[in-house]
Formats: sequence, structure tokens, C-alpha cells
Amino acid sequence: MSESGSAPTVDDEDADGTRPEPSWWHRSHPTFAGLVGFFTGVAFVIVIPGIYAAVLSLLLGDTTAQRLFPLVLMALVVPLALLVPRKTRRFAQFMLLGVVLTAVVIGLTSALVIWILVQTQG
Repeated sequence: MSESGSAPTVDDEDADGTRPEPSWWHRSHPTFAGLVGFFTGVAFVIVIPGIYAAVLSLLLGDTTAQRLFPLVLMALVVPLALLVPRKTRRFAQFMLLGVVLTAVVIGLTSALVIWILVQTQG
């Protein structure tokens, strides 16, 4: 704690003039970047296309919205751009892993459900 009794701030210094070591969550924890990146990728696959479709259908007609929907793939530029800087590369790798695995799980689940429906109705 600082001398005033509040939590330490960035400007607080120890008696010898050095700054205190930041707590563990302020440093780059290897598990933190992986978990946050993966679940950001999962949310990215689900939330971004939904918001994009909702905005398109509100602003444009249904036909135009359906025609423009494939442009949502341009959102993949974000995780690809995060691969360039060294500081965000680990986060971006796990984000892309989350995106790909979520798409694979959704695709396989859909295929399995359709196959089951066709087999039981046929």
C-alpha cells in the first residue's frame, strides 16, 4: 500500500527509488493470452456474423442483405493483422485456433444432425 493507505499506483516508488514489481496478472502470463485468445475466437465466430447480419437487415432490404452477407469474411483480417506485431502474435494464434475449431465443430454438428434427420425420416 502507498503511504496514504490506498492501493499502489504507477507513480509509487519503494524507499530505494525503484518501482515495485507488477503483480502476476500485469505481466504477460502465458496461459492468459492463450485462454483469452481462444475464447475471443469462439465469440468472434458467433457474434460478428450475427451483428453484421442484424445491421444489414435493418439498414437494407433482405435481398441486398443476403447478397452482401459473404463480405463478413473480411472480418478475418483482424486476427490476421494481429499476427504481424510480435506482442499480439500469441493472442492472434489462439484466436485463429478458436475461430477454426468453432467453425469445424459447428460444421460437423450440423452435418451429423442433418444425417440423423435424413436417416430417421427416410
